[in-house]
Amino acid sequence: MNKSESKYFNTARRMDEALLALLEEKDLDYITVKEICRHADVNRSTFYLHYETIADLVDEALEMINQRFRSYFPQKEEVVLGNLDSREREDLVLVTREYLLPYLRFIRDNKKVYRAAFRNPSSVQAHARYGELKQHILVPILERFEIPAAHRPYYMAYYVEGIIAIVKEWLQQDCADEVEMIAGIIESCVRPKDGSDEK
Repeated sequence: MNKSESKYFNTARRMDEALLALLEEKDLDYITVKEICRHADVNRSTFYLHYETIADLVDEALEMINQRFRSYFPQKEEVVLGNLDSREREDLVLVTREYLLPYLRFIRDNKKVYRAAFRNPSSVQAHARYGELKQHILVPILERFEIPAAHRPYYMAYYVEGIIAIVKEWLQQDCADEVEMIAGIIESCVRPKDGSDEK
């Protein structure tokens, strides 16, 4: 990457971050190019050199978030799923520590993104954050449990919404509690162990 490409990339990144910061405060419909430029410390002509509209900036910011999100996870599904087909059914769980730890680390490291997502779920496409969880983790396990296809969306809604509720509470505490503690709480909610609490 040459110097001008690096400068272009850094300017775009500042505008991505400015958008996310503004989304924590207000809905997308009320964010102006002027505000984005002020937060990113760029002028309007620089904004229009990069984007035609705020929607273009939103698309770019979402792609940046998606790339960042994927980078936290193992590249191979089997690292997360393990030997799913050969496991006994009682050993299967819908939410595993192997998935939870990178997911929670991503949230901790990108609090601004998640606060914006919970404030503006449609503009930040918050549901996309759970697409990989559903597709690569929940669906295969529900299939292995022989849950009828028509029932699966309800099971997934239960687990995903429960996790979201815990994440929201954790964000309200500014992610002060350790990732491992939050993962343990989620696991104990998903699969309680003889009524005893996680450490």
